[in-house]
Amino acid sequence: MENQTTVSIVIPFLNEKEGIAVLLKTIEEYYSRKKFDFDIIFVDDGSKDGTSDIIRNFKPISFPCRLISLSTNFGSHAAVRAGFLHASGRYVTCLPADLQISFDTVEKLYNAASEGNDIVYGVREINDVGVVEKIFSRFYSSMMQRFVIKDFPYKGLETFMISEKVRKVLNQNIESNSSLILQILSMGFKNKFVNIEKAQRIAGKSKWTLSKKVKLLIDSFVAFSFAPIRLVSIIGIFFFFIGLGWTSYIVFRKIVYDDLVSGWPALLCILLIGFGITNISLGIIAEYLWRTLDASRKRPVFIIDEIIELHTS
Repeated sequence: MENQTTVSIVIPFLNEKEGIAVLLKTIEEYYSRKKFDFDIIFVDDGSKDGTSDIIRNFKPISFPCRLISLSTNFGSHAAVRAGFLHASGRYVTCLPADLQISFDTVEKLYNAASEGNDIVYGVREINDVGVVEKIFSRFYSSMMQRFVIKDFPYKGLETFMISEKVRKVLNQNIESNSSLILQILSMGFKNKFVNIEKAQRIAGKSKWTLSKKVKLLIDSFVAFSFAPIRLVSIIGIFFFFIGLGWTSYIVFRKIVYDDLVSGWPALLCILLIGFGITNISLGIIAEYLWRTLDASRKRPVFIIDEIIELHTS
């Protein structure tokens, strides 16, 4: 495609009135010394403070950009997906509006992508964040490594850059209540991890609230892991065998010693075995529901990276 932009940068935002002017001036400055062509795609994720008006009225805007306004707040992942759907660059990335990740990061990601990588992940190099965020980030990363994707970096992913090929596959499989990064990680294209720095917010308050963090954790498990379902089955099997063991024990005591009070030992046997059978049944039902959910997502069973015609001489 002629005159195709090299990199499209998607910037989602929600009520960033305090810092949006600084962001625009930062983009202007970066564009004046750019080493490759890029365009900006702003995505308004339901702002109510007039952030979009500041972008519309900012003059002059020397860099190519467009503004996409969502009808309401759908969440940052949905906003990024909307930006990707309307991006046209050979590579596309996303940056936060609060400038915690600098625009110099785009150059680092692009250099790595130019080496032939379809996906480049930006891994936090300096963890200059609050204690709560650090604890959640490490906990989330460790859970993802153990139960979802073993290659998930322990320090956490801050951003990424994908090629046009990956973006097309991603746009064909737009998922709700899911994790964009985990979806990309599961694709398996040639990728590379690079270290990036994360700074403090320039202004305003973070919209990455505790409730959103918890939702991301739940979405990541429900959308990409069957571990919670298997846990139900394992608990059921555990209680079932404990119940069998306890039943054998009280039968033995009754026959040999006859020293147990009637009532509660038998009741405990019934409860343990009953809870075990119930949880095993729930686990089996949940396995079928998981497979139904997985089929309804219509994720590709496989993704072809490239096809090479080999000719014999």
